[in-house]
Amino acid sequence: MSEDASAQRLVTQGSMVRRLVLTALGWALVLLVLGAMSLTALFRQTVLSDLEDRLSGVADALIAHVEVSDSLSLRLDEDLIDPRFSQTFSGRYWQVSLDAAADVEPLRSQSLADALLMAPDKARAEALDNPGRPVSAMSKGPDGEPLRLVIRAILVNDVETPLLVIAAEDQRPANARIMRFGLASAGLFLLFTVALGVGVFVQVRVGLAPVLRMGRAVADVRDGRSERVSGVYPAELIALGGELNKLLDHSQEVVERARTHVGNLAHALKTPLTVLSNEARDQDGALARQVDRQTRLMSEQVEHHLRRARAAAHARTIGARAPVERTLDDLGRTLQKIYGRQGINLDWRCEGKIVFRGEKQDLEELLGNLIDNACKWAASQVSIIASLRDGQLYLCVEDDGPGLTPEQSQAVLARGVRLDEQAPGTGLGLAIVVDLARAYDGALEIERSELGGLKACLWLPALLES
Repeated sequence: MSEDASAQRLVTQGSMVRRLVLTALGWALVLLVLGAMSLTALFRQTVLSDLEDRLSGVADALIAHVEVSDSLSLRLDEDLIDPRFSQTFSGRYWQVSLDAAADVEPLRSQSLADALLMAPDKARAEALDNPGRPVSAMSKGPDGEPLRLVIRAILVNDVETPLLVIAAEDQRPANARIMRFGLASAGLFLLFTVALGVGVFVQVRVGLAPVLRMGRAVADVRDGRSERVSGVYPAELIALGGELNKLLDHSQEVVERARTHVGNLAHALKTPLTVLSNEARDQDGALARQVDRQTRLMSEQVEHHLRRARAAAHARTIGARAPVERTLDDLGRTLQKIYGRQGINLDWRCEGKIVFRGEKQDLEELLGNLIDNACKWAASQVSIIASLRDGQLYLCVEDDGPGLTPEQSQAVLARGVRLDEQAPGTGLGLAIVVDLARAYDGALEIERSELGGLKACLWLPALLES
């Protein structure tokens, strides 16, 4: 297969480095933004709590020093020491009044001048409903500034109207502190983001370096600069490297096996072709000339294919697959036509969409030899079943013929023993099946069939078609 044809099966979709960096930075940025917002919110809550605590202290001081006369007039027996309460529109204010007593002049700080503190109706009602408990609220000051209020309603003995105490302070300085903290946090977290981005990029490049190095090692194998994937890799890539090397070993075995088959066939045909050619030359007539011409043509074809096999010695076969059901159907129909005339009935089925992990020609040779051998020795019936068991292809071919003796069954499974040499008359097919099955790390099992003859079962690598 050409490089262009191979490349058509691969589609580039971004970069792993960019994807990992952007994913890590995106998630980190979300966390950093959430962290900055959370810290700013926490700081704001702290600043406002301090402000409210300070105002509550002012309200407590007012409650401690306020006096109500019999005529419901209000006075302080001691002035508050904070000088800002004496400065007009200083931003710090207080006010004490009798609720619902419009004719009683409220007592207020000098900083208010002639203005009054207006508590929101909701906060005022809440304070009156819960005497003694401070209630926080927002309002506008005499100079239009935003004020933070703390309101407390106090019940005074012999006074039916509750005493309403309000302490207020300009919230703009607190807001400025919160803003400065937010900007500082944003700048600091931005620096963290940049530093984190650089760290993530370096980490990803260092983490993916072994993957890139293994890619170059595979390219070296493909280009012939190396025979195997080798080098020092992390534990997570060792298994991948081992599988790649096994794949290369398998491809080399496939090529060597093909060369061996072609070479054996060529040498096996040379002698009979030579005999035929010599006999034809010694005879006269059209038939002799035709035989001589055809034997020479056959010899040339054998030499041609032998040279092709030798030229393909360094070819690599990787990732071959073959559909079992289609191959079984083709072989079944073909052999049914051949042996149907002899009264042999073939019954075959494939359970599921199974894919053989190997060359289609090898699967055809395995199935063909098993089925052909069964048809030759069957009395009337041959059964073929293909299924997936324990993650492997399980091929079972049974016939109702004479079968094999235990000694013959053991001989056919022995490594390097040809069945036609050990048990004459049984054919060469099973010996070929044993060799091919071993090449795929498979196995052939021989036993007595329930039909009365031979039961040959193959275990081969396979998977379910997705």
